[in-house]
Amino acid sequence: MDQRVSFITLAVADVAASRAFYVDGLGWKPIFEADDVLMLPVADRVILSLWSVEGFTAEIGEAPASGVAPLTLAHNLATPAEVDAVLAEAAALGARVHPAQHREWGGYSGYFADPDGFRWEIAVNPGDTGKFVLPT
Repeated sequence: MDQRVSFITLAVADVAASRAFYVDGLGWKPIFEADDVLMLPVADRVILSLWSVEGFTAEIGEAPASGVAPLTLAHNLATPAEVDAVLAEAAALGARVHPAQHREWGGYSGYFADPDGFRWEIAVNPGDTGKFVLPT
């Protein structure tokens, strides 16, 4: 099996609310939309799929767990000012925001929760994360 991720699928309570947040609010461009799913390109050959809980459950055969998901999605930026601007934009859209701060590992990051509580880390990392190369 190739070492890669092509889709990240999140089960959401209300696809329309997710669309309002990501598309209408943040300005992201969908590549596919239906009543129960919204697909957004988030990297070269990577799609974020926001799927209704009902569709998600029917497909995988089990309902998702409730509560804070034990994962974060990350968006890396070049400067602390950019981090603060994205967190402010998310807050203006009604997201719960944990303000950015300088971290022990050398970066600067904060978090926001989307309408379903999925946590996005907005960060400046001390290394060059834009040049990761997959092993061959």
